Amino acid sequence: MLAPFACQPDASRGRLWPERLSSFRSPYQRDRDRIIHSSAFRRLKHKTQVFVEHEGDYYRTRLTHTIEVAQVARTIAGVLGLNTDLAEAVALAHDLGHTPFGHTGEDAMERLMAPYGGFDHNAQALRIVTKLERHYADFDGLNLSWETLEGIAKHNGPVIGPNADAKHDGPLPYALAEVNAQWDLELDTHASAEAQVAAIADDVAYSHHDLHDGLRSGLFTEEDLMELPVTGPAFEEVDRIYPDLDKMRRRHEALRRVFGRMVEDVIAVAQNRLTAAQPQSVDDIRHMGTTIIRFSKPLYQDLKAVRSFLFHRMYRAPSVMAVRAEVTQMIDDLFPLFLRQPDLLPPEWQADVAAATDETHLARTVADYVAGMTDRFAIQEHQRLFGTAGD
Repeated sequence: MLAPFACQPDASRGRLWPERLSSFRSPYQRDRDRIIHSSAFRRLKHKTQVFVEHEGDYYRTRLTHTIEVAQVARTIAGVLGLNTDLAEAVALAHDLGHTPFGHTGEDAMERLMAPYGGFDHNAQALRIVTKLERHYADFDGLNLSWETLEGIAKHNGPVIGPNADAKHDGPLPYALAEVNAQWDLELDTHASAEAQVAAIADDVAYSHHDLHDGLRSGLFTEEDLMELPVTGPAFEEVDRIYPDLDKMRRRHEALRRVFGRMVEDVIAVAQNRLTAAQPQSVDDIRHMGTTIIRFSKPLYQDLKAVRSFLFHRMYRAPSVMAVRAEVTQMIDDLFPLFLRQPDLLPPEWQADVAAATDETHLARTVADYVAGMTDRFAIQEHQRLFGTAGD
């Protein structure tokens, strides 16, 4: 039984291109399955989370991160009586638009695409699922349900209007504007509770696994984490219960407690807020004017301290910054080259090149191609076209 404020499958607003309903899958299960079978989803296997793909086999990739987000989203959604299939679908799609080399690649693409309408990975995910996946006979994209598209567009909150985050100030990214013009996603409201769950699950997953990856990389130690809120008490608890535990088990036991605390906090806060607000429909959730799924204020402040630590000790560590500079140069080389010589794009992209009516249209086609690259393919292409690894 779903809660009254959950997205009900039989009340879905449907798909842009009408299709016959499945006899054994709900609309959101169908969305989930189409996302999993998409080319963009498979490419996440070789896209960066923090460490570039070739730096080690144990670090998270976009794909393993996405699977972890989906697992957390299903757990939280199930406890709250939400539609677990929709929460999972949004979670699985949330990073489809990421470039190679993680946020480093996105920063480069944002700068390079500034004259052509900008670049945003959330908007690019929408472009992928509505246009760039070309496998079906009757339509471009995956023809996902309105609710899943809404979740991809707004899982981080309204994009326009009084409740929009300040980072959305300015014109909409062209990819988002194109989709919204075709089908109104009500960008001034919050998304469903399921999409909000997917967003908080992303925060839980990366906060947890970046601690794991940072320790494995040697950028910081367990002793460093014992000085921080959330992580410090977790290690102290493990040491009290298991005083003779070996290093790797101690690390795992402590960080899984951090993980558990985040999930339990989100669930408790959501249950309290839902009890107080008494929403009777998903539209009540959309028009609350605030998110219903969030961390408590004390934990949010503690996590800010942990993230600040990660920013300085991991994301901006000298060794990480050296790789960031190297891969930024690769994007800075590849994009202008393809823009000047679009004949270098593969044959299957030449129809899009021929259809480009101006430089902006062409730049967006080139951006689609470059953004879709995996880390290793971008490195290989740079080596092939420039004869160097990026310096």
